[in-house]
Amino acid sequence: MKSALVYAYIGDSVYETYVRKYLVNQNISKVKDLQHASLSYVSANSQSKILEDLENNNILNEKELEIIKWGRNAKGGKARHANIITYRHATSLECLIGYLYLENNIERLDEIMSFILK
Repeated sequence: MKSALVYAYIGDSVYETYVRKYLVNQNISKVKDLQHASLSYVSANSQSKILEDLENNNILNEKELEIIKWGRNAKGGKARHANIITYRHATSLECLIGYLYLENNIERLDEIMSFILK
């Protein structure tokens, strides 16, 4: 098993790719508008709120909650535009996304991303 921060590293990229694809499919034609719209999904504050929504709606199973906790407790990153708690919550969401992706659990990844992008 890789480190939580390695999963978060790849998860950040996978997550952003899902968000970008979703926004492009919304027929937003200007890059500036795409970048602005993406902030409601990709900022640490947004990701922290999304994680809270996933938890409050009981979307995550027990293993996924373990991955979230593992990612939340990972040390190493620094927050630029958020407090450390918000940053760690965002990292834990990225860790989960990266874990699902690298474990090739694409069906579950699609389910979670569909909930996020609803």
